Amino acid sequence: MTMERRALTAAPELRADGGAKVARGYAALFNSETDIGGYFREKIAPGAFKDAIGGDIRALIDHDTGRVIGRSASGTLRLSEDEKGLFVEIDLPDTTDGRDLAVQLERGDISGMSFGFAVTHDEWDETGDIPLRTIHAVELFEVSAVAFPAYGDTSIALRSRDEARKEREKSEERKQHNQEGYLKRKAEQEQRFRRI
Repeated sequence: MTMERRALTAAPELRADGGAKVARGYAALFNSETDIGGYFREKIAPGAFKDAIGGDIRALIDHDTGRVIGRSASGTLRLSEDEKGLFVEIDLPDTTDGRDLAVQLERGDISGMSFGFAVTHDEWDETGDIPLRTIHAVELFEVSAVAFPAYGDTSIALRSRDEARKEREKSEERKQHNQEGYLKRKAEQEQRFRRI
C-alpha cells in the first residue's frame, strides 16, 4: 500500500476548553468532488473511514512525523465520522508546536486540514472525459493541520489509477482467454462426438 495525502481548505477552529485549547475541524468531506491535478476527479464515499478511525492515528503539523500534536491511543486526538465527513478534535499540547499552532489558528495563518491514507477499496468510472475515483475504504495513518491545503501529491494517486486500469485490462484478457479456451474445448468435444 502506498500512502497518499489529501487536503481540505476549510481551516480548523480553535476552542478553549477550560485552560486547554482544542483544534477542531474536518480533515475530509464526503461526496465532494475534487480535481486531482487535472488527471482525474476524486470523491470520498460516506463510510470510508468507518473501520480506519479505530486505529492508533497521529495528529501532525504539515504531515511532519517529528511534529506530533495528538494521538488517538492517548486520547488527545478524537476522530469521528459523521454525515459530513471525517471530524477531528485535537487537545493541543503545551509545547512549542502546540502553542504555535494555537496562535496560527487564531490568526488564520493555518488554512486547512489534511490526512495521510492508503486506499483499501476504490472504484474508477472512466465513462466521462475525466475519470472519477470514488474512495470507499482507507487505512488512515495521520491527520494534519496544514499551511498549504493543496492536492500536490498526485503522482501516487496516478499510480493507483494506472494500477486499476491494468487490473481491468488483465481481467478482460482473462475473460477473453477463458472464452477462447471454452470455445476450443467445446469444438474438440463436438469433433470427438462426431468422430471427425
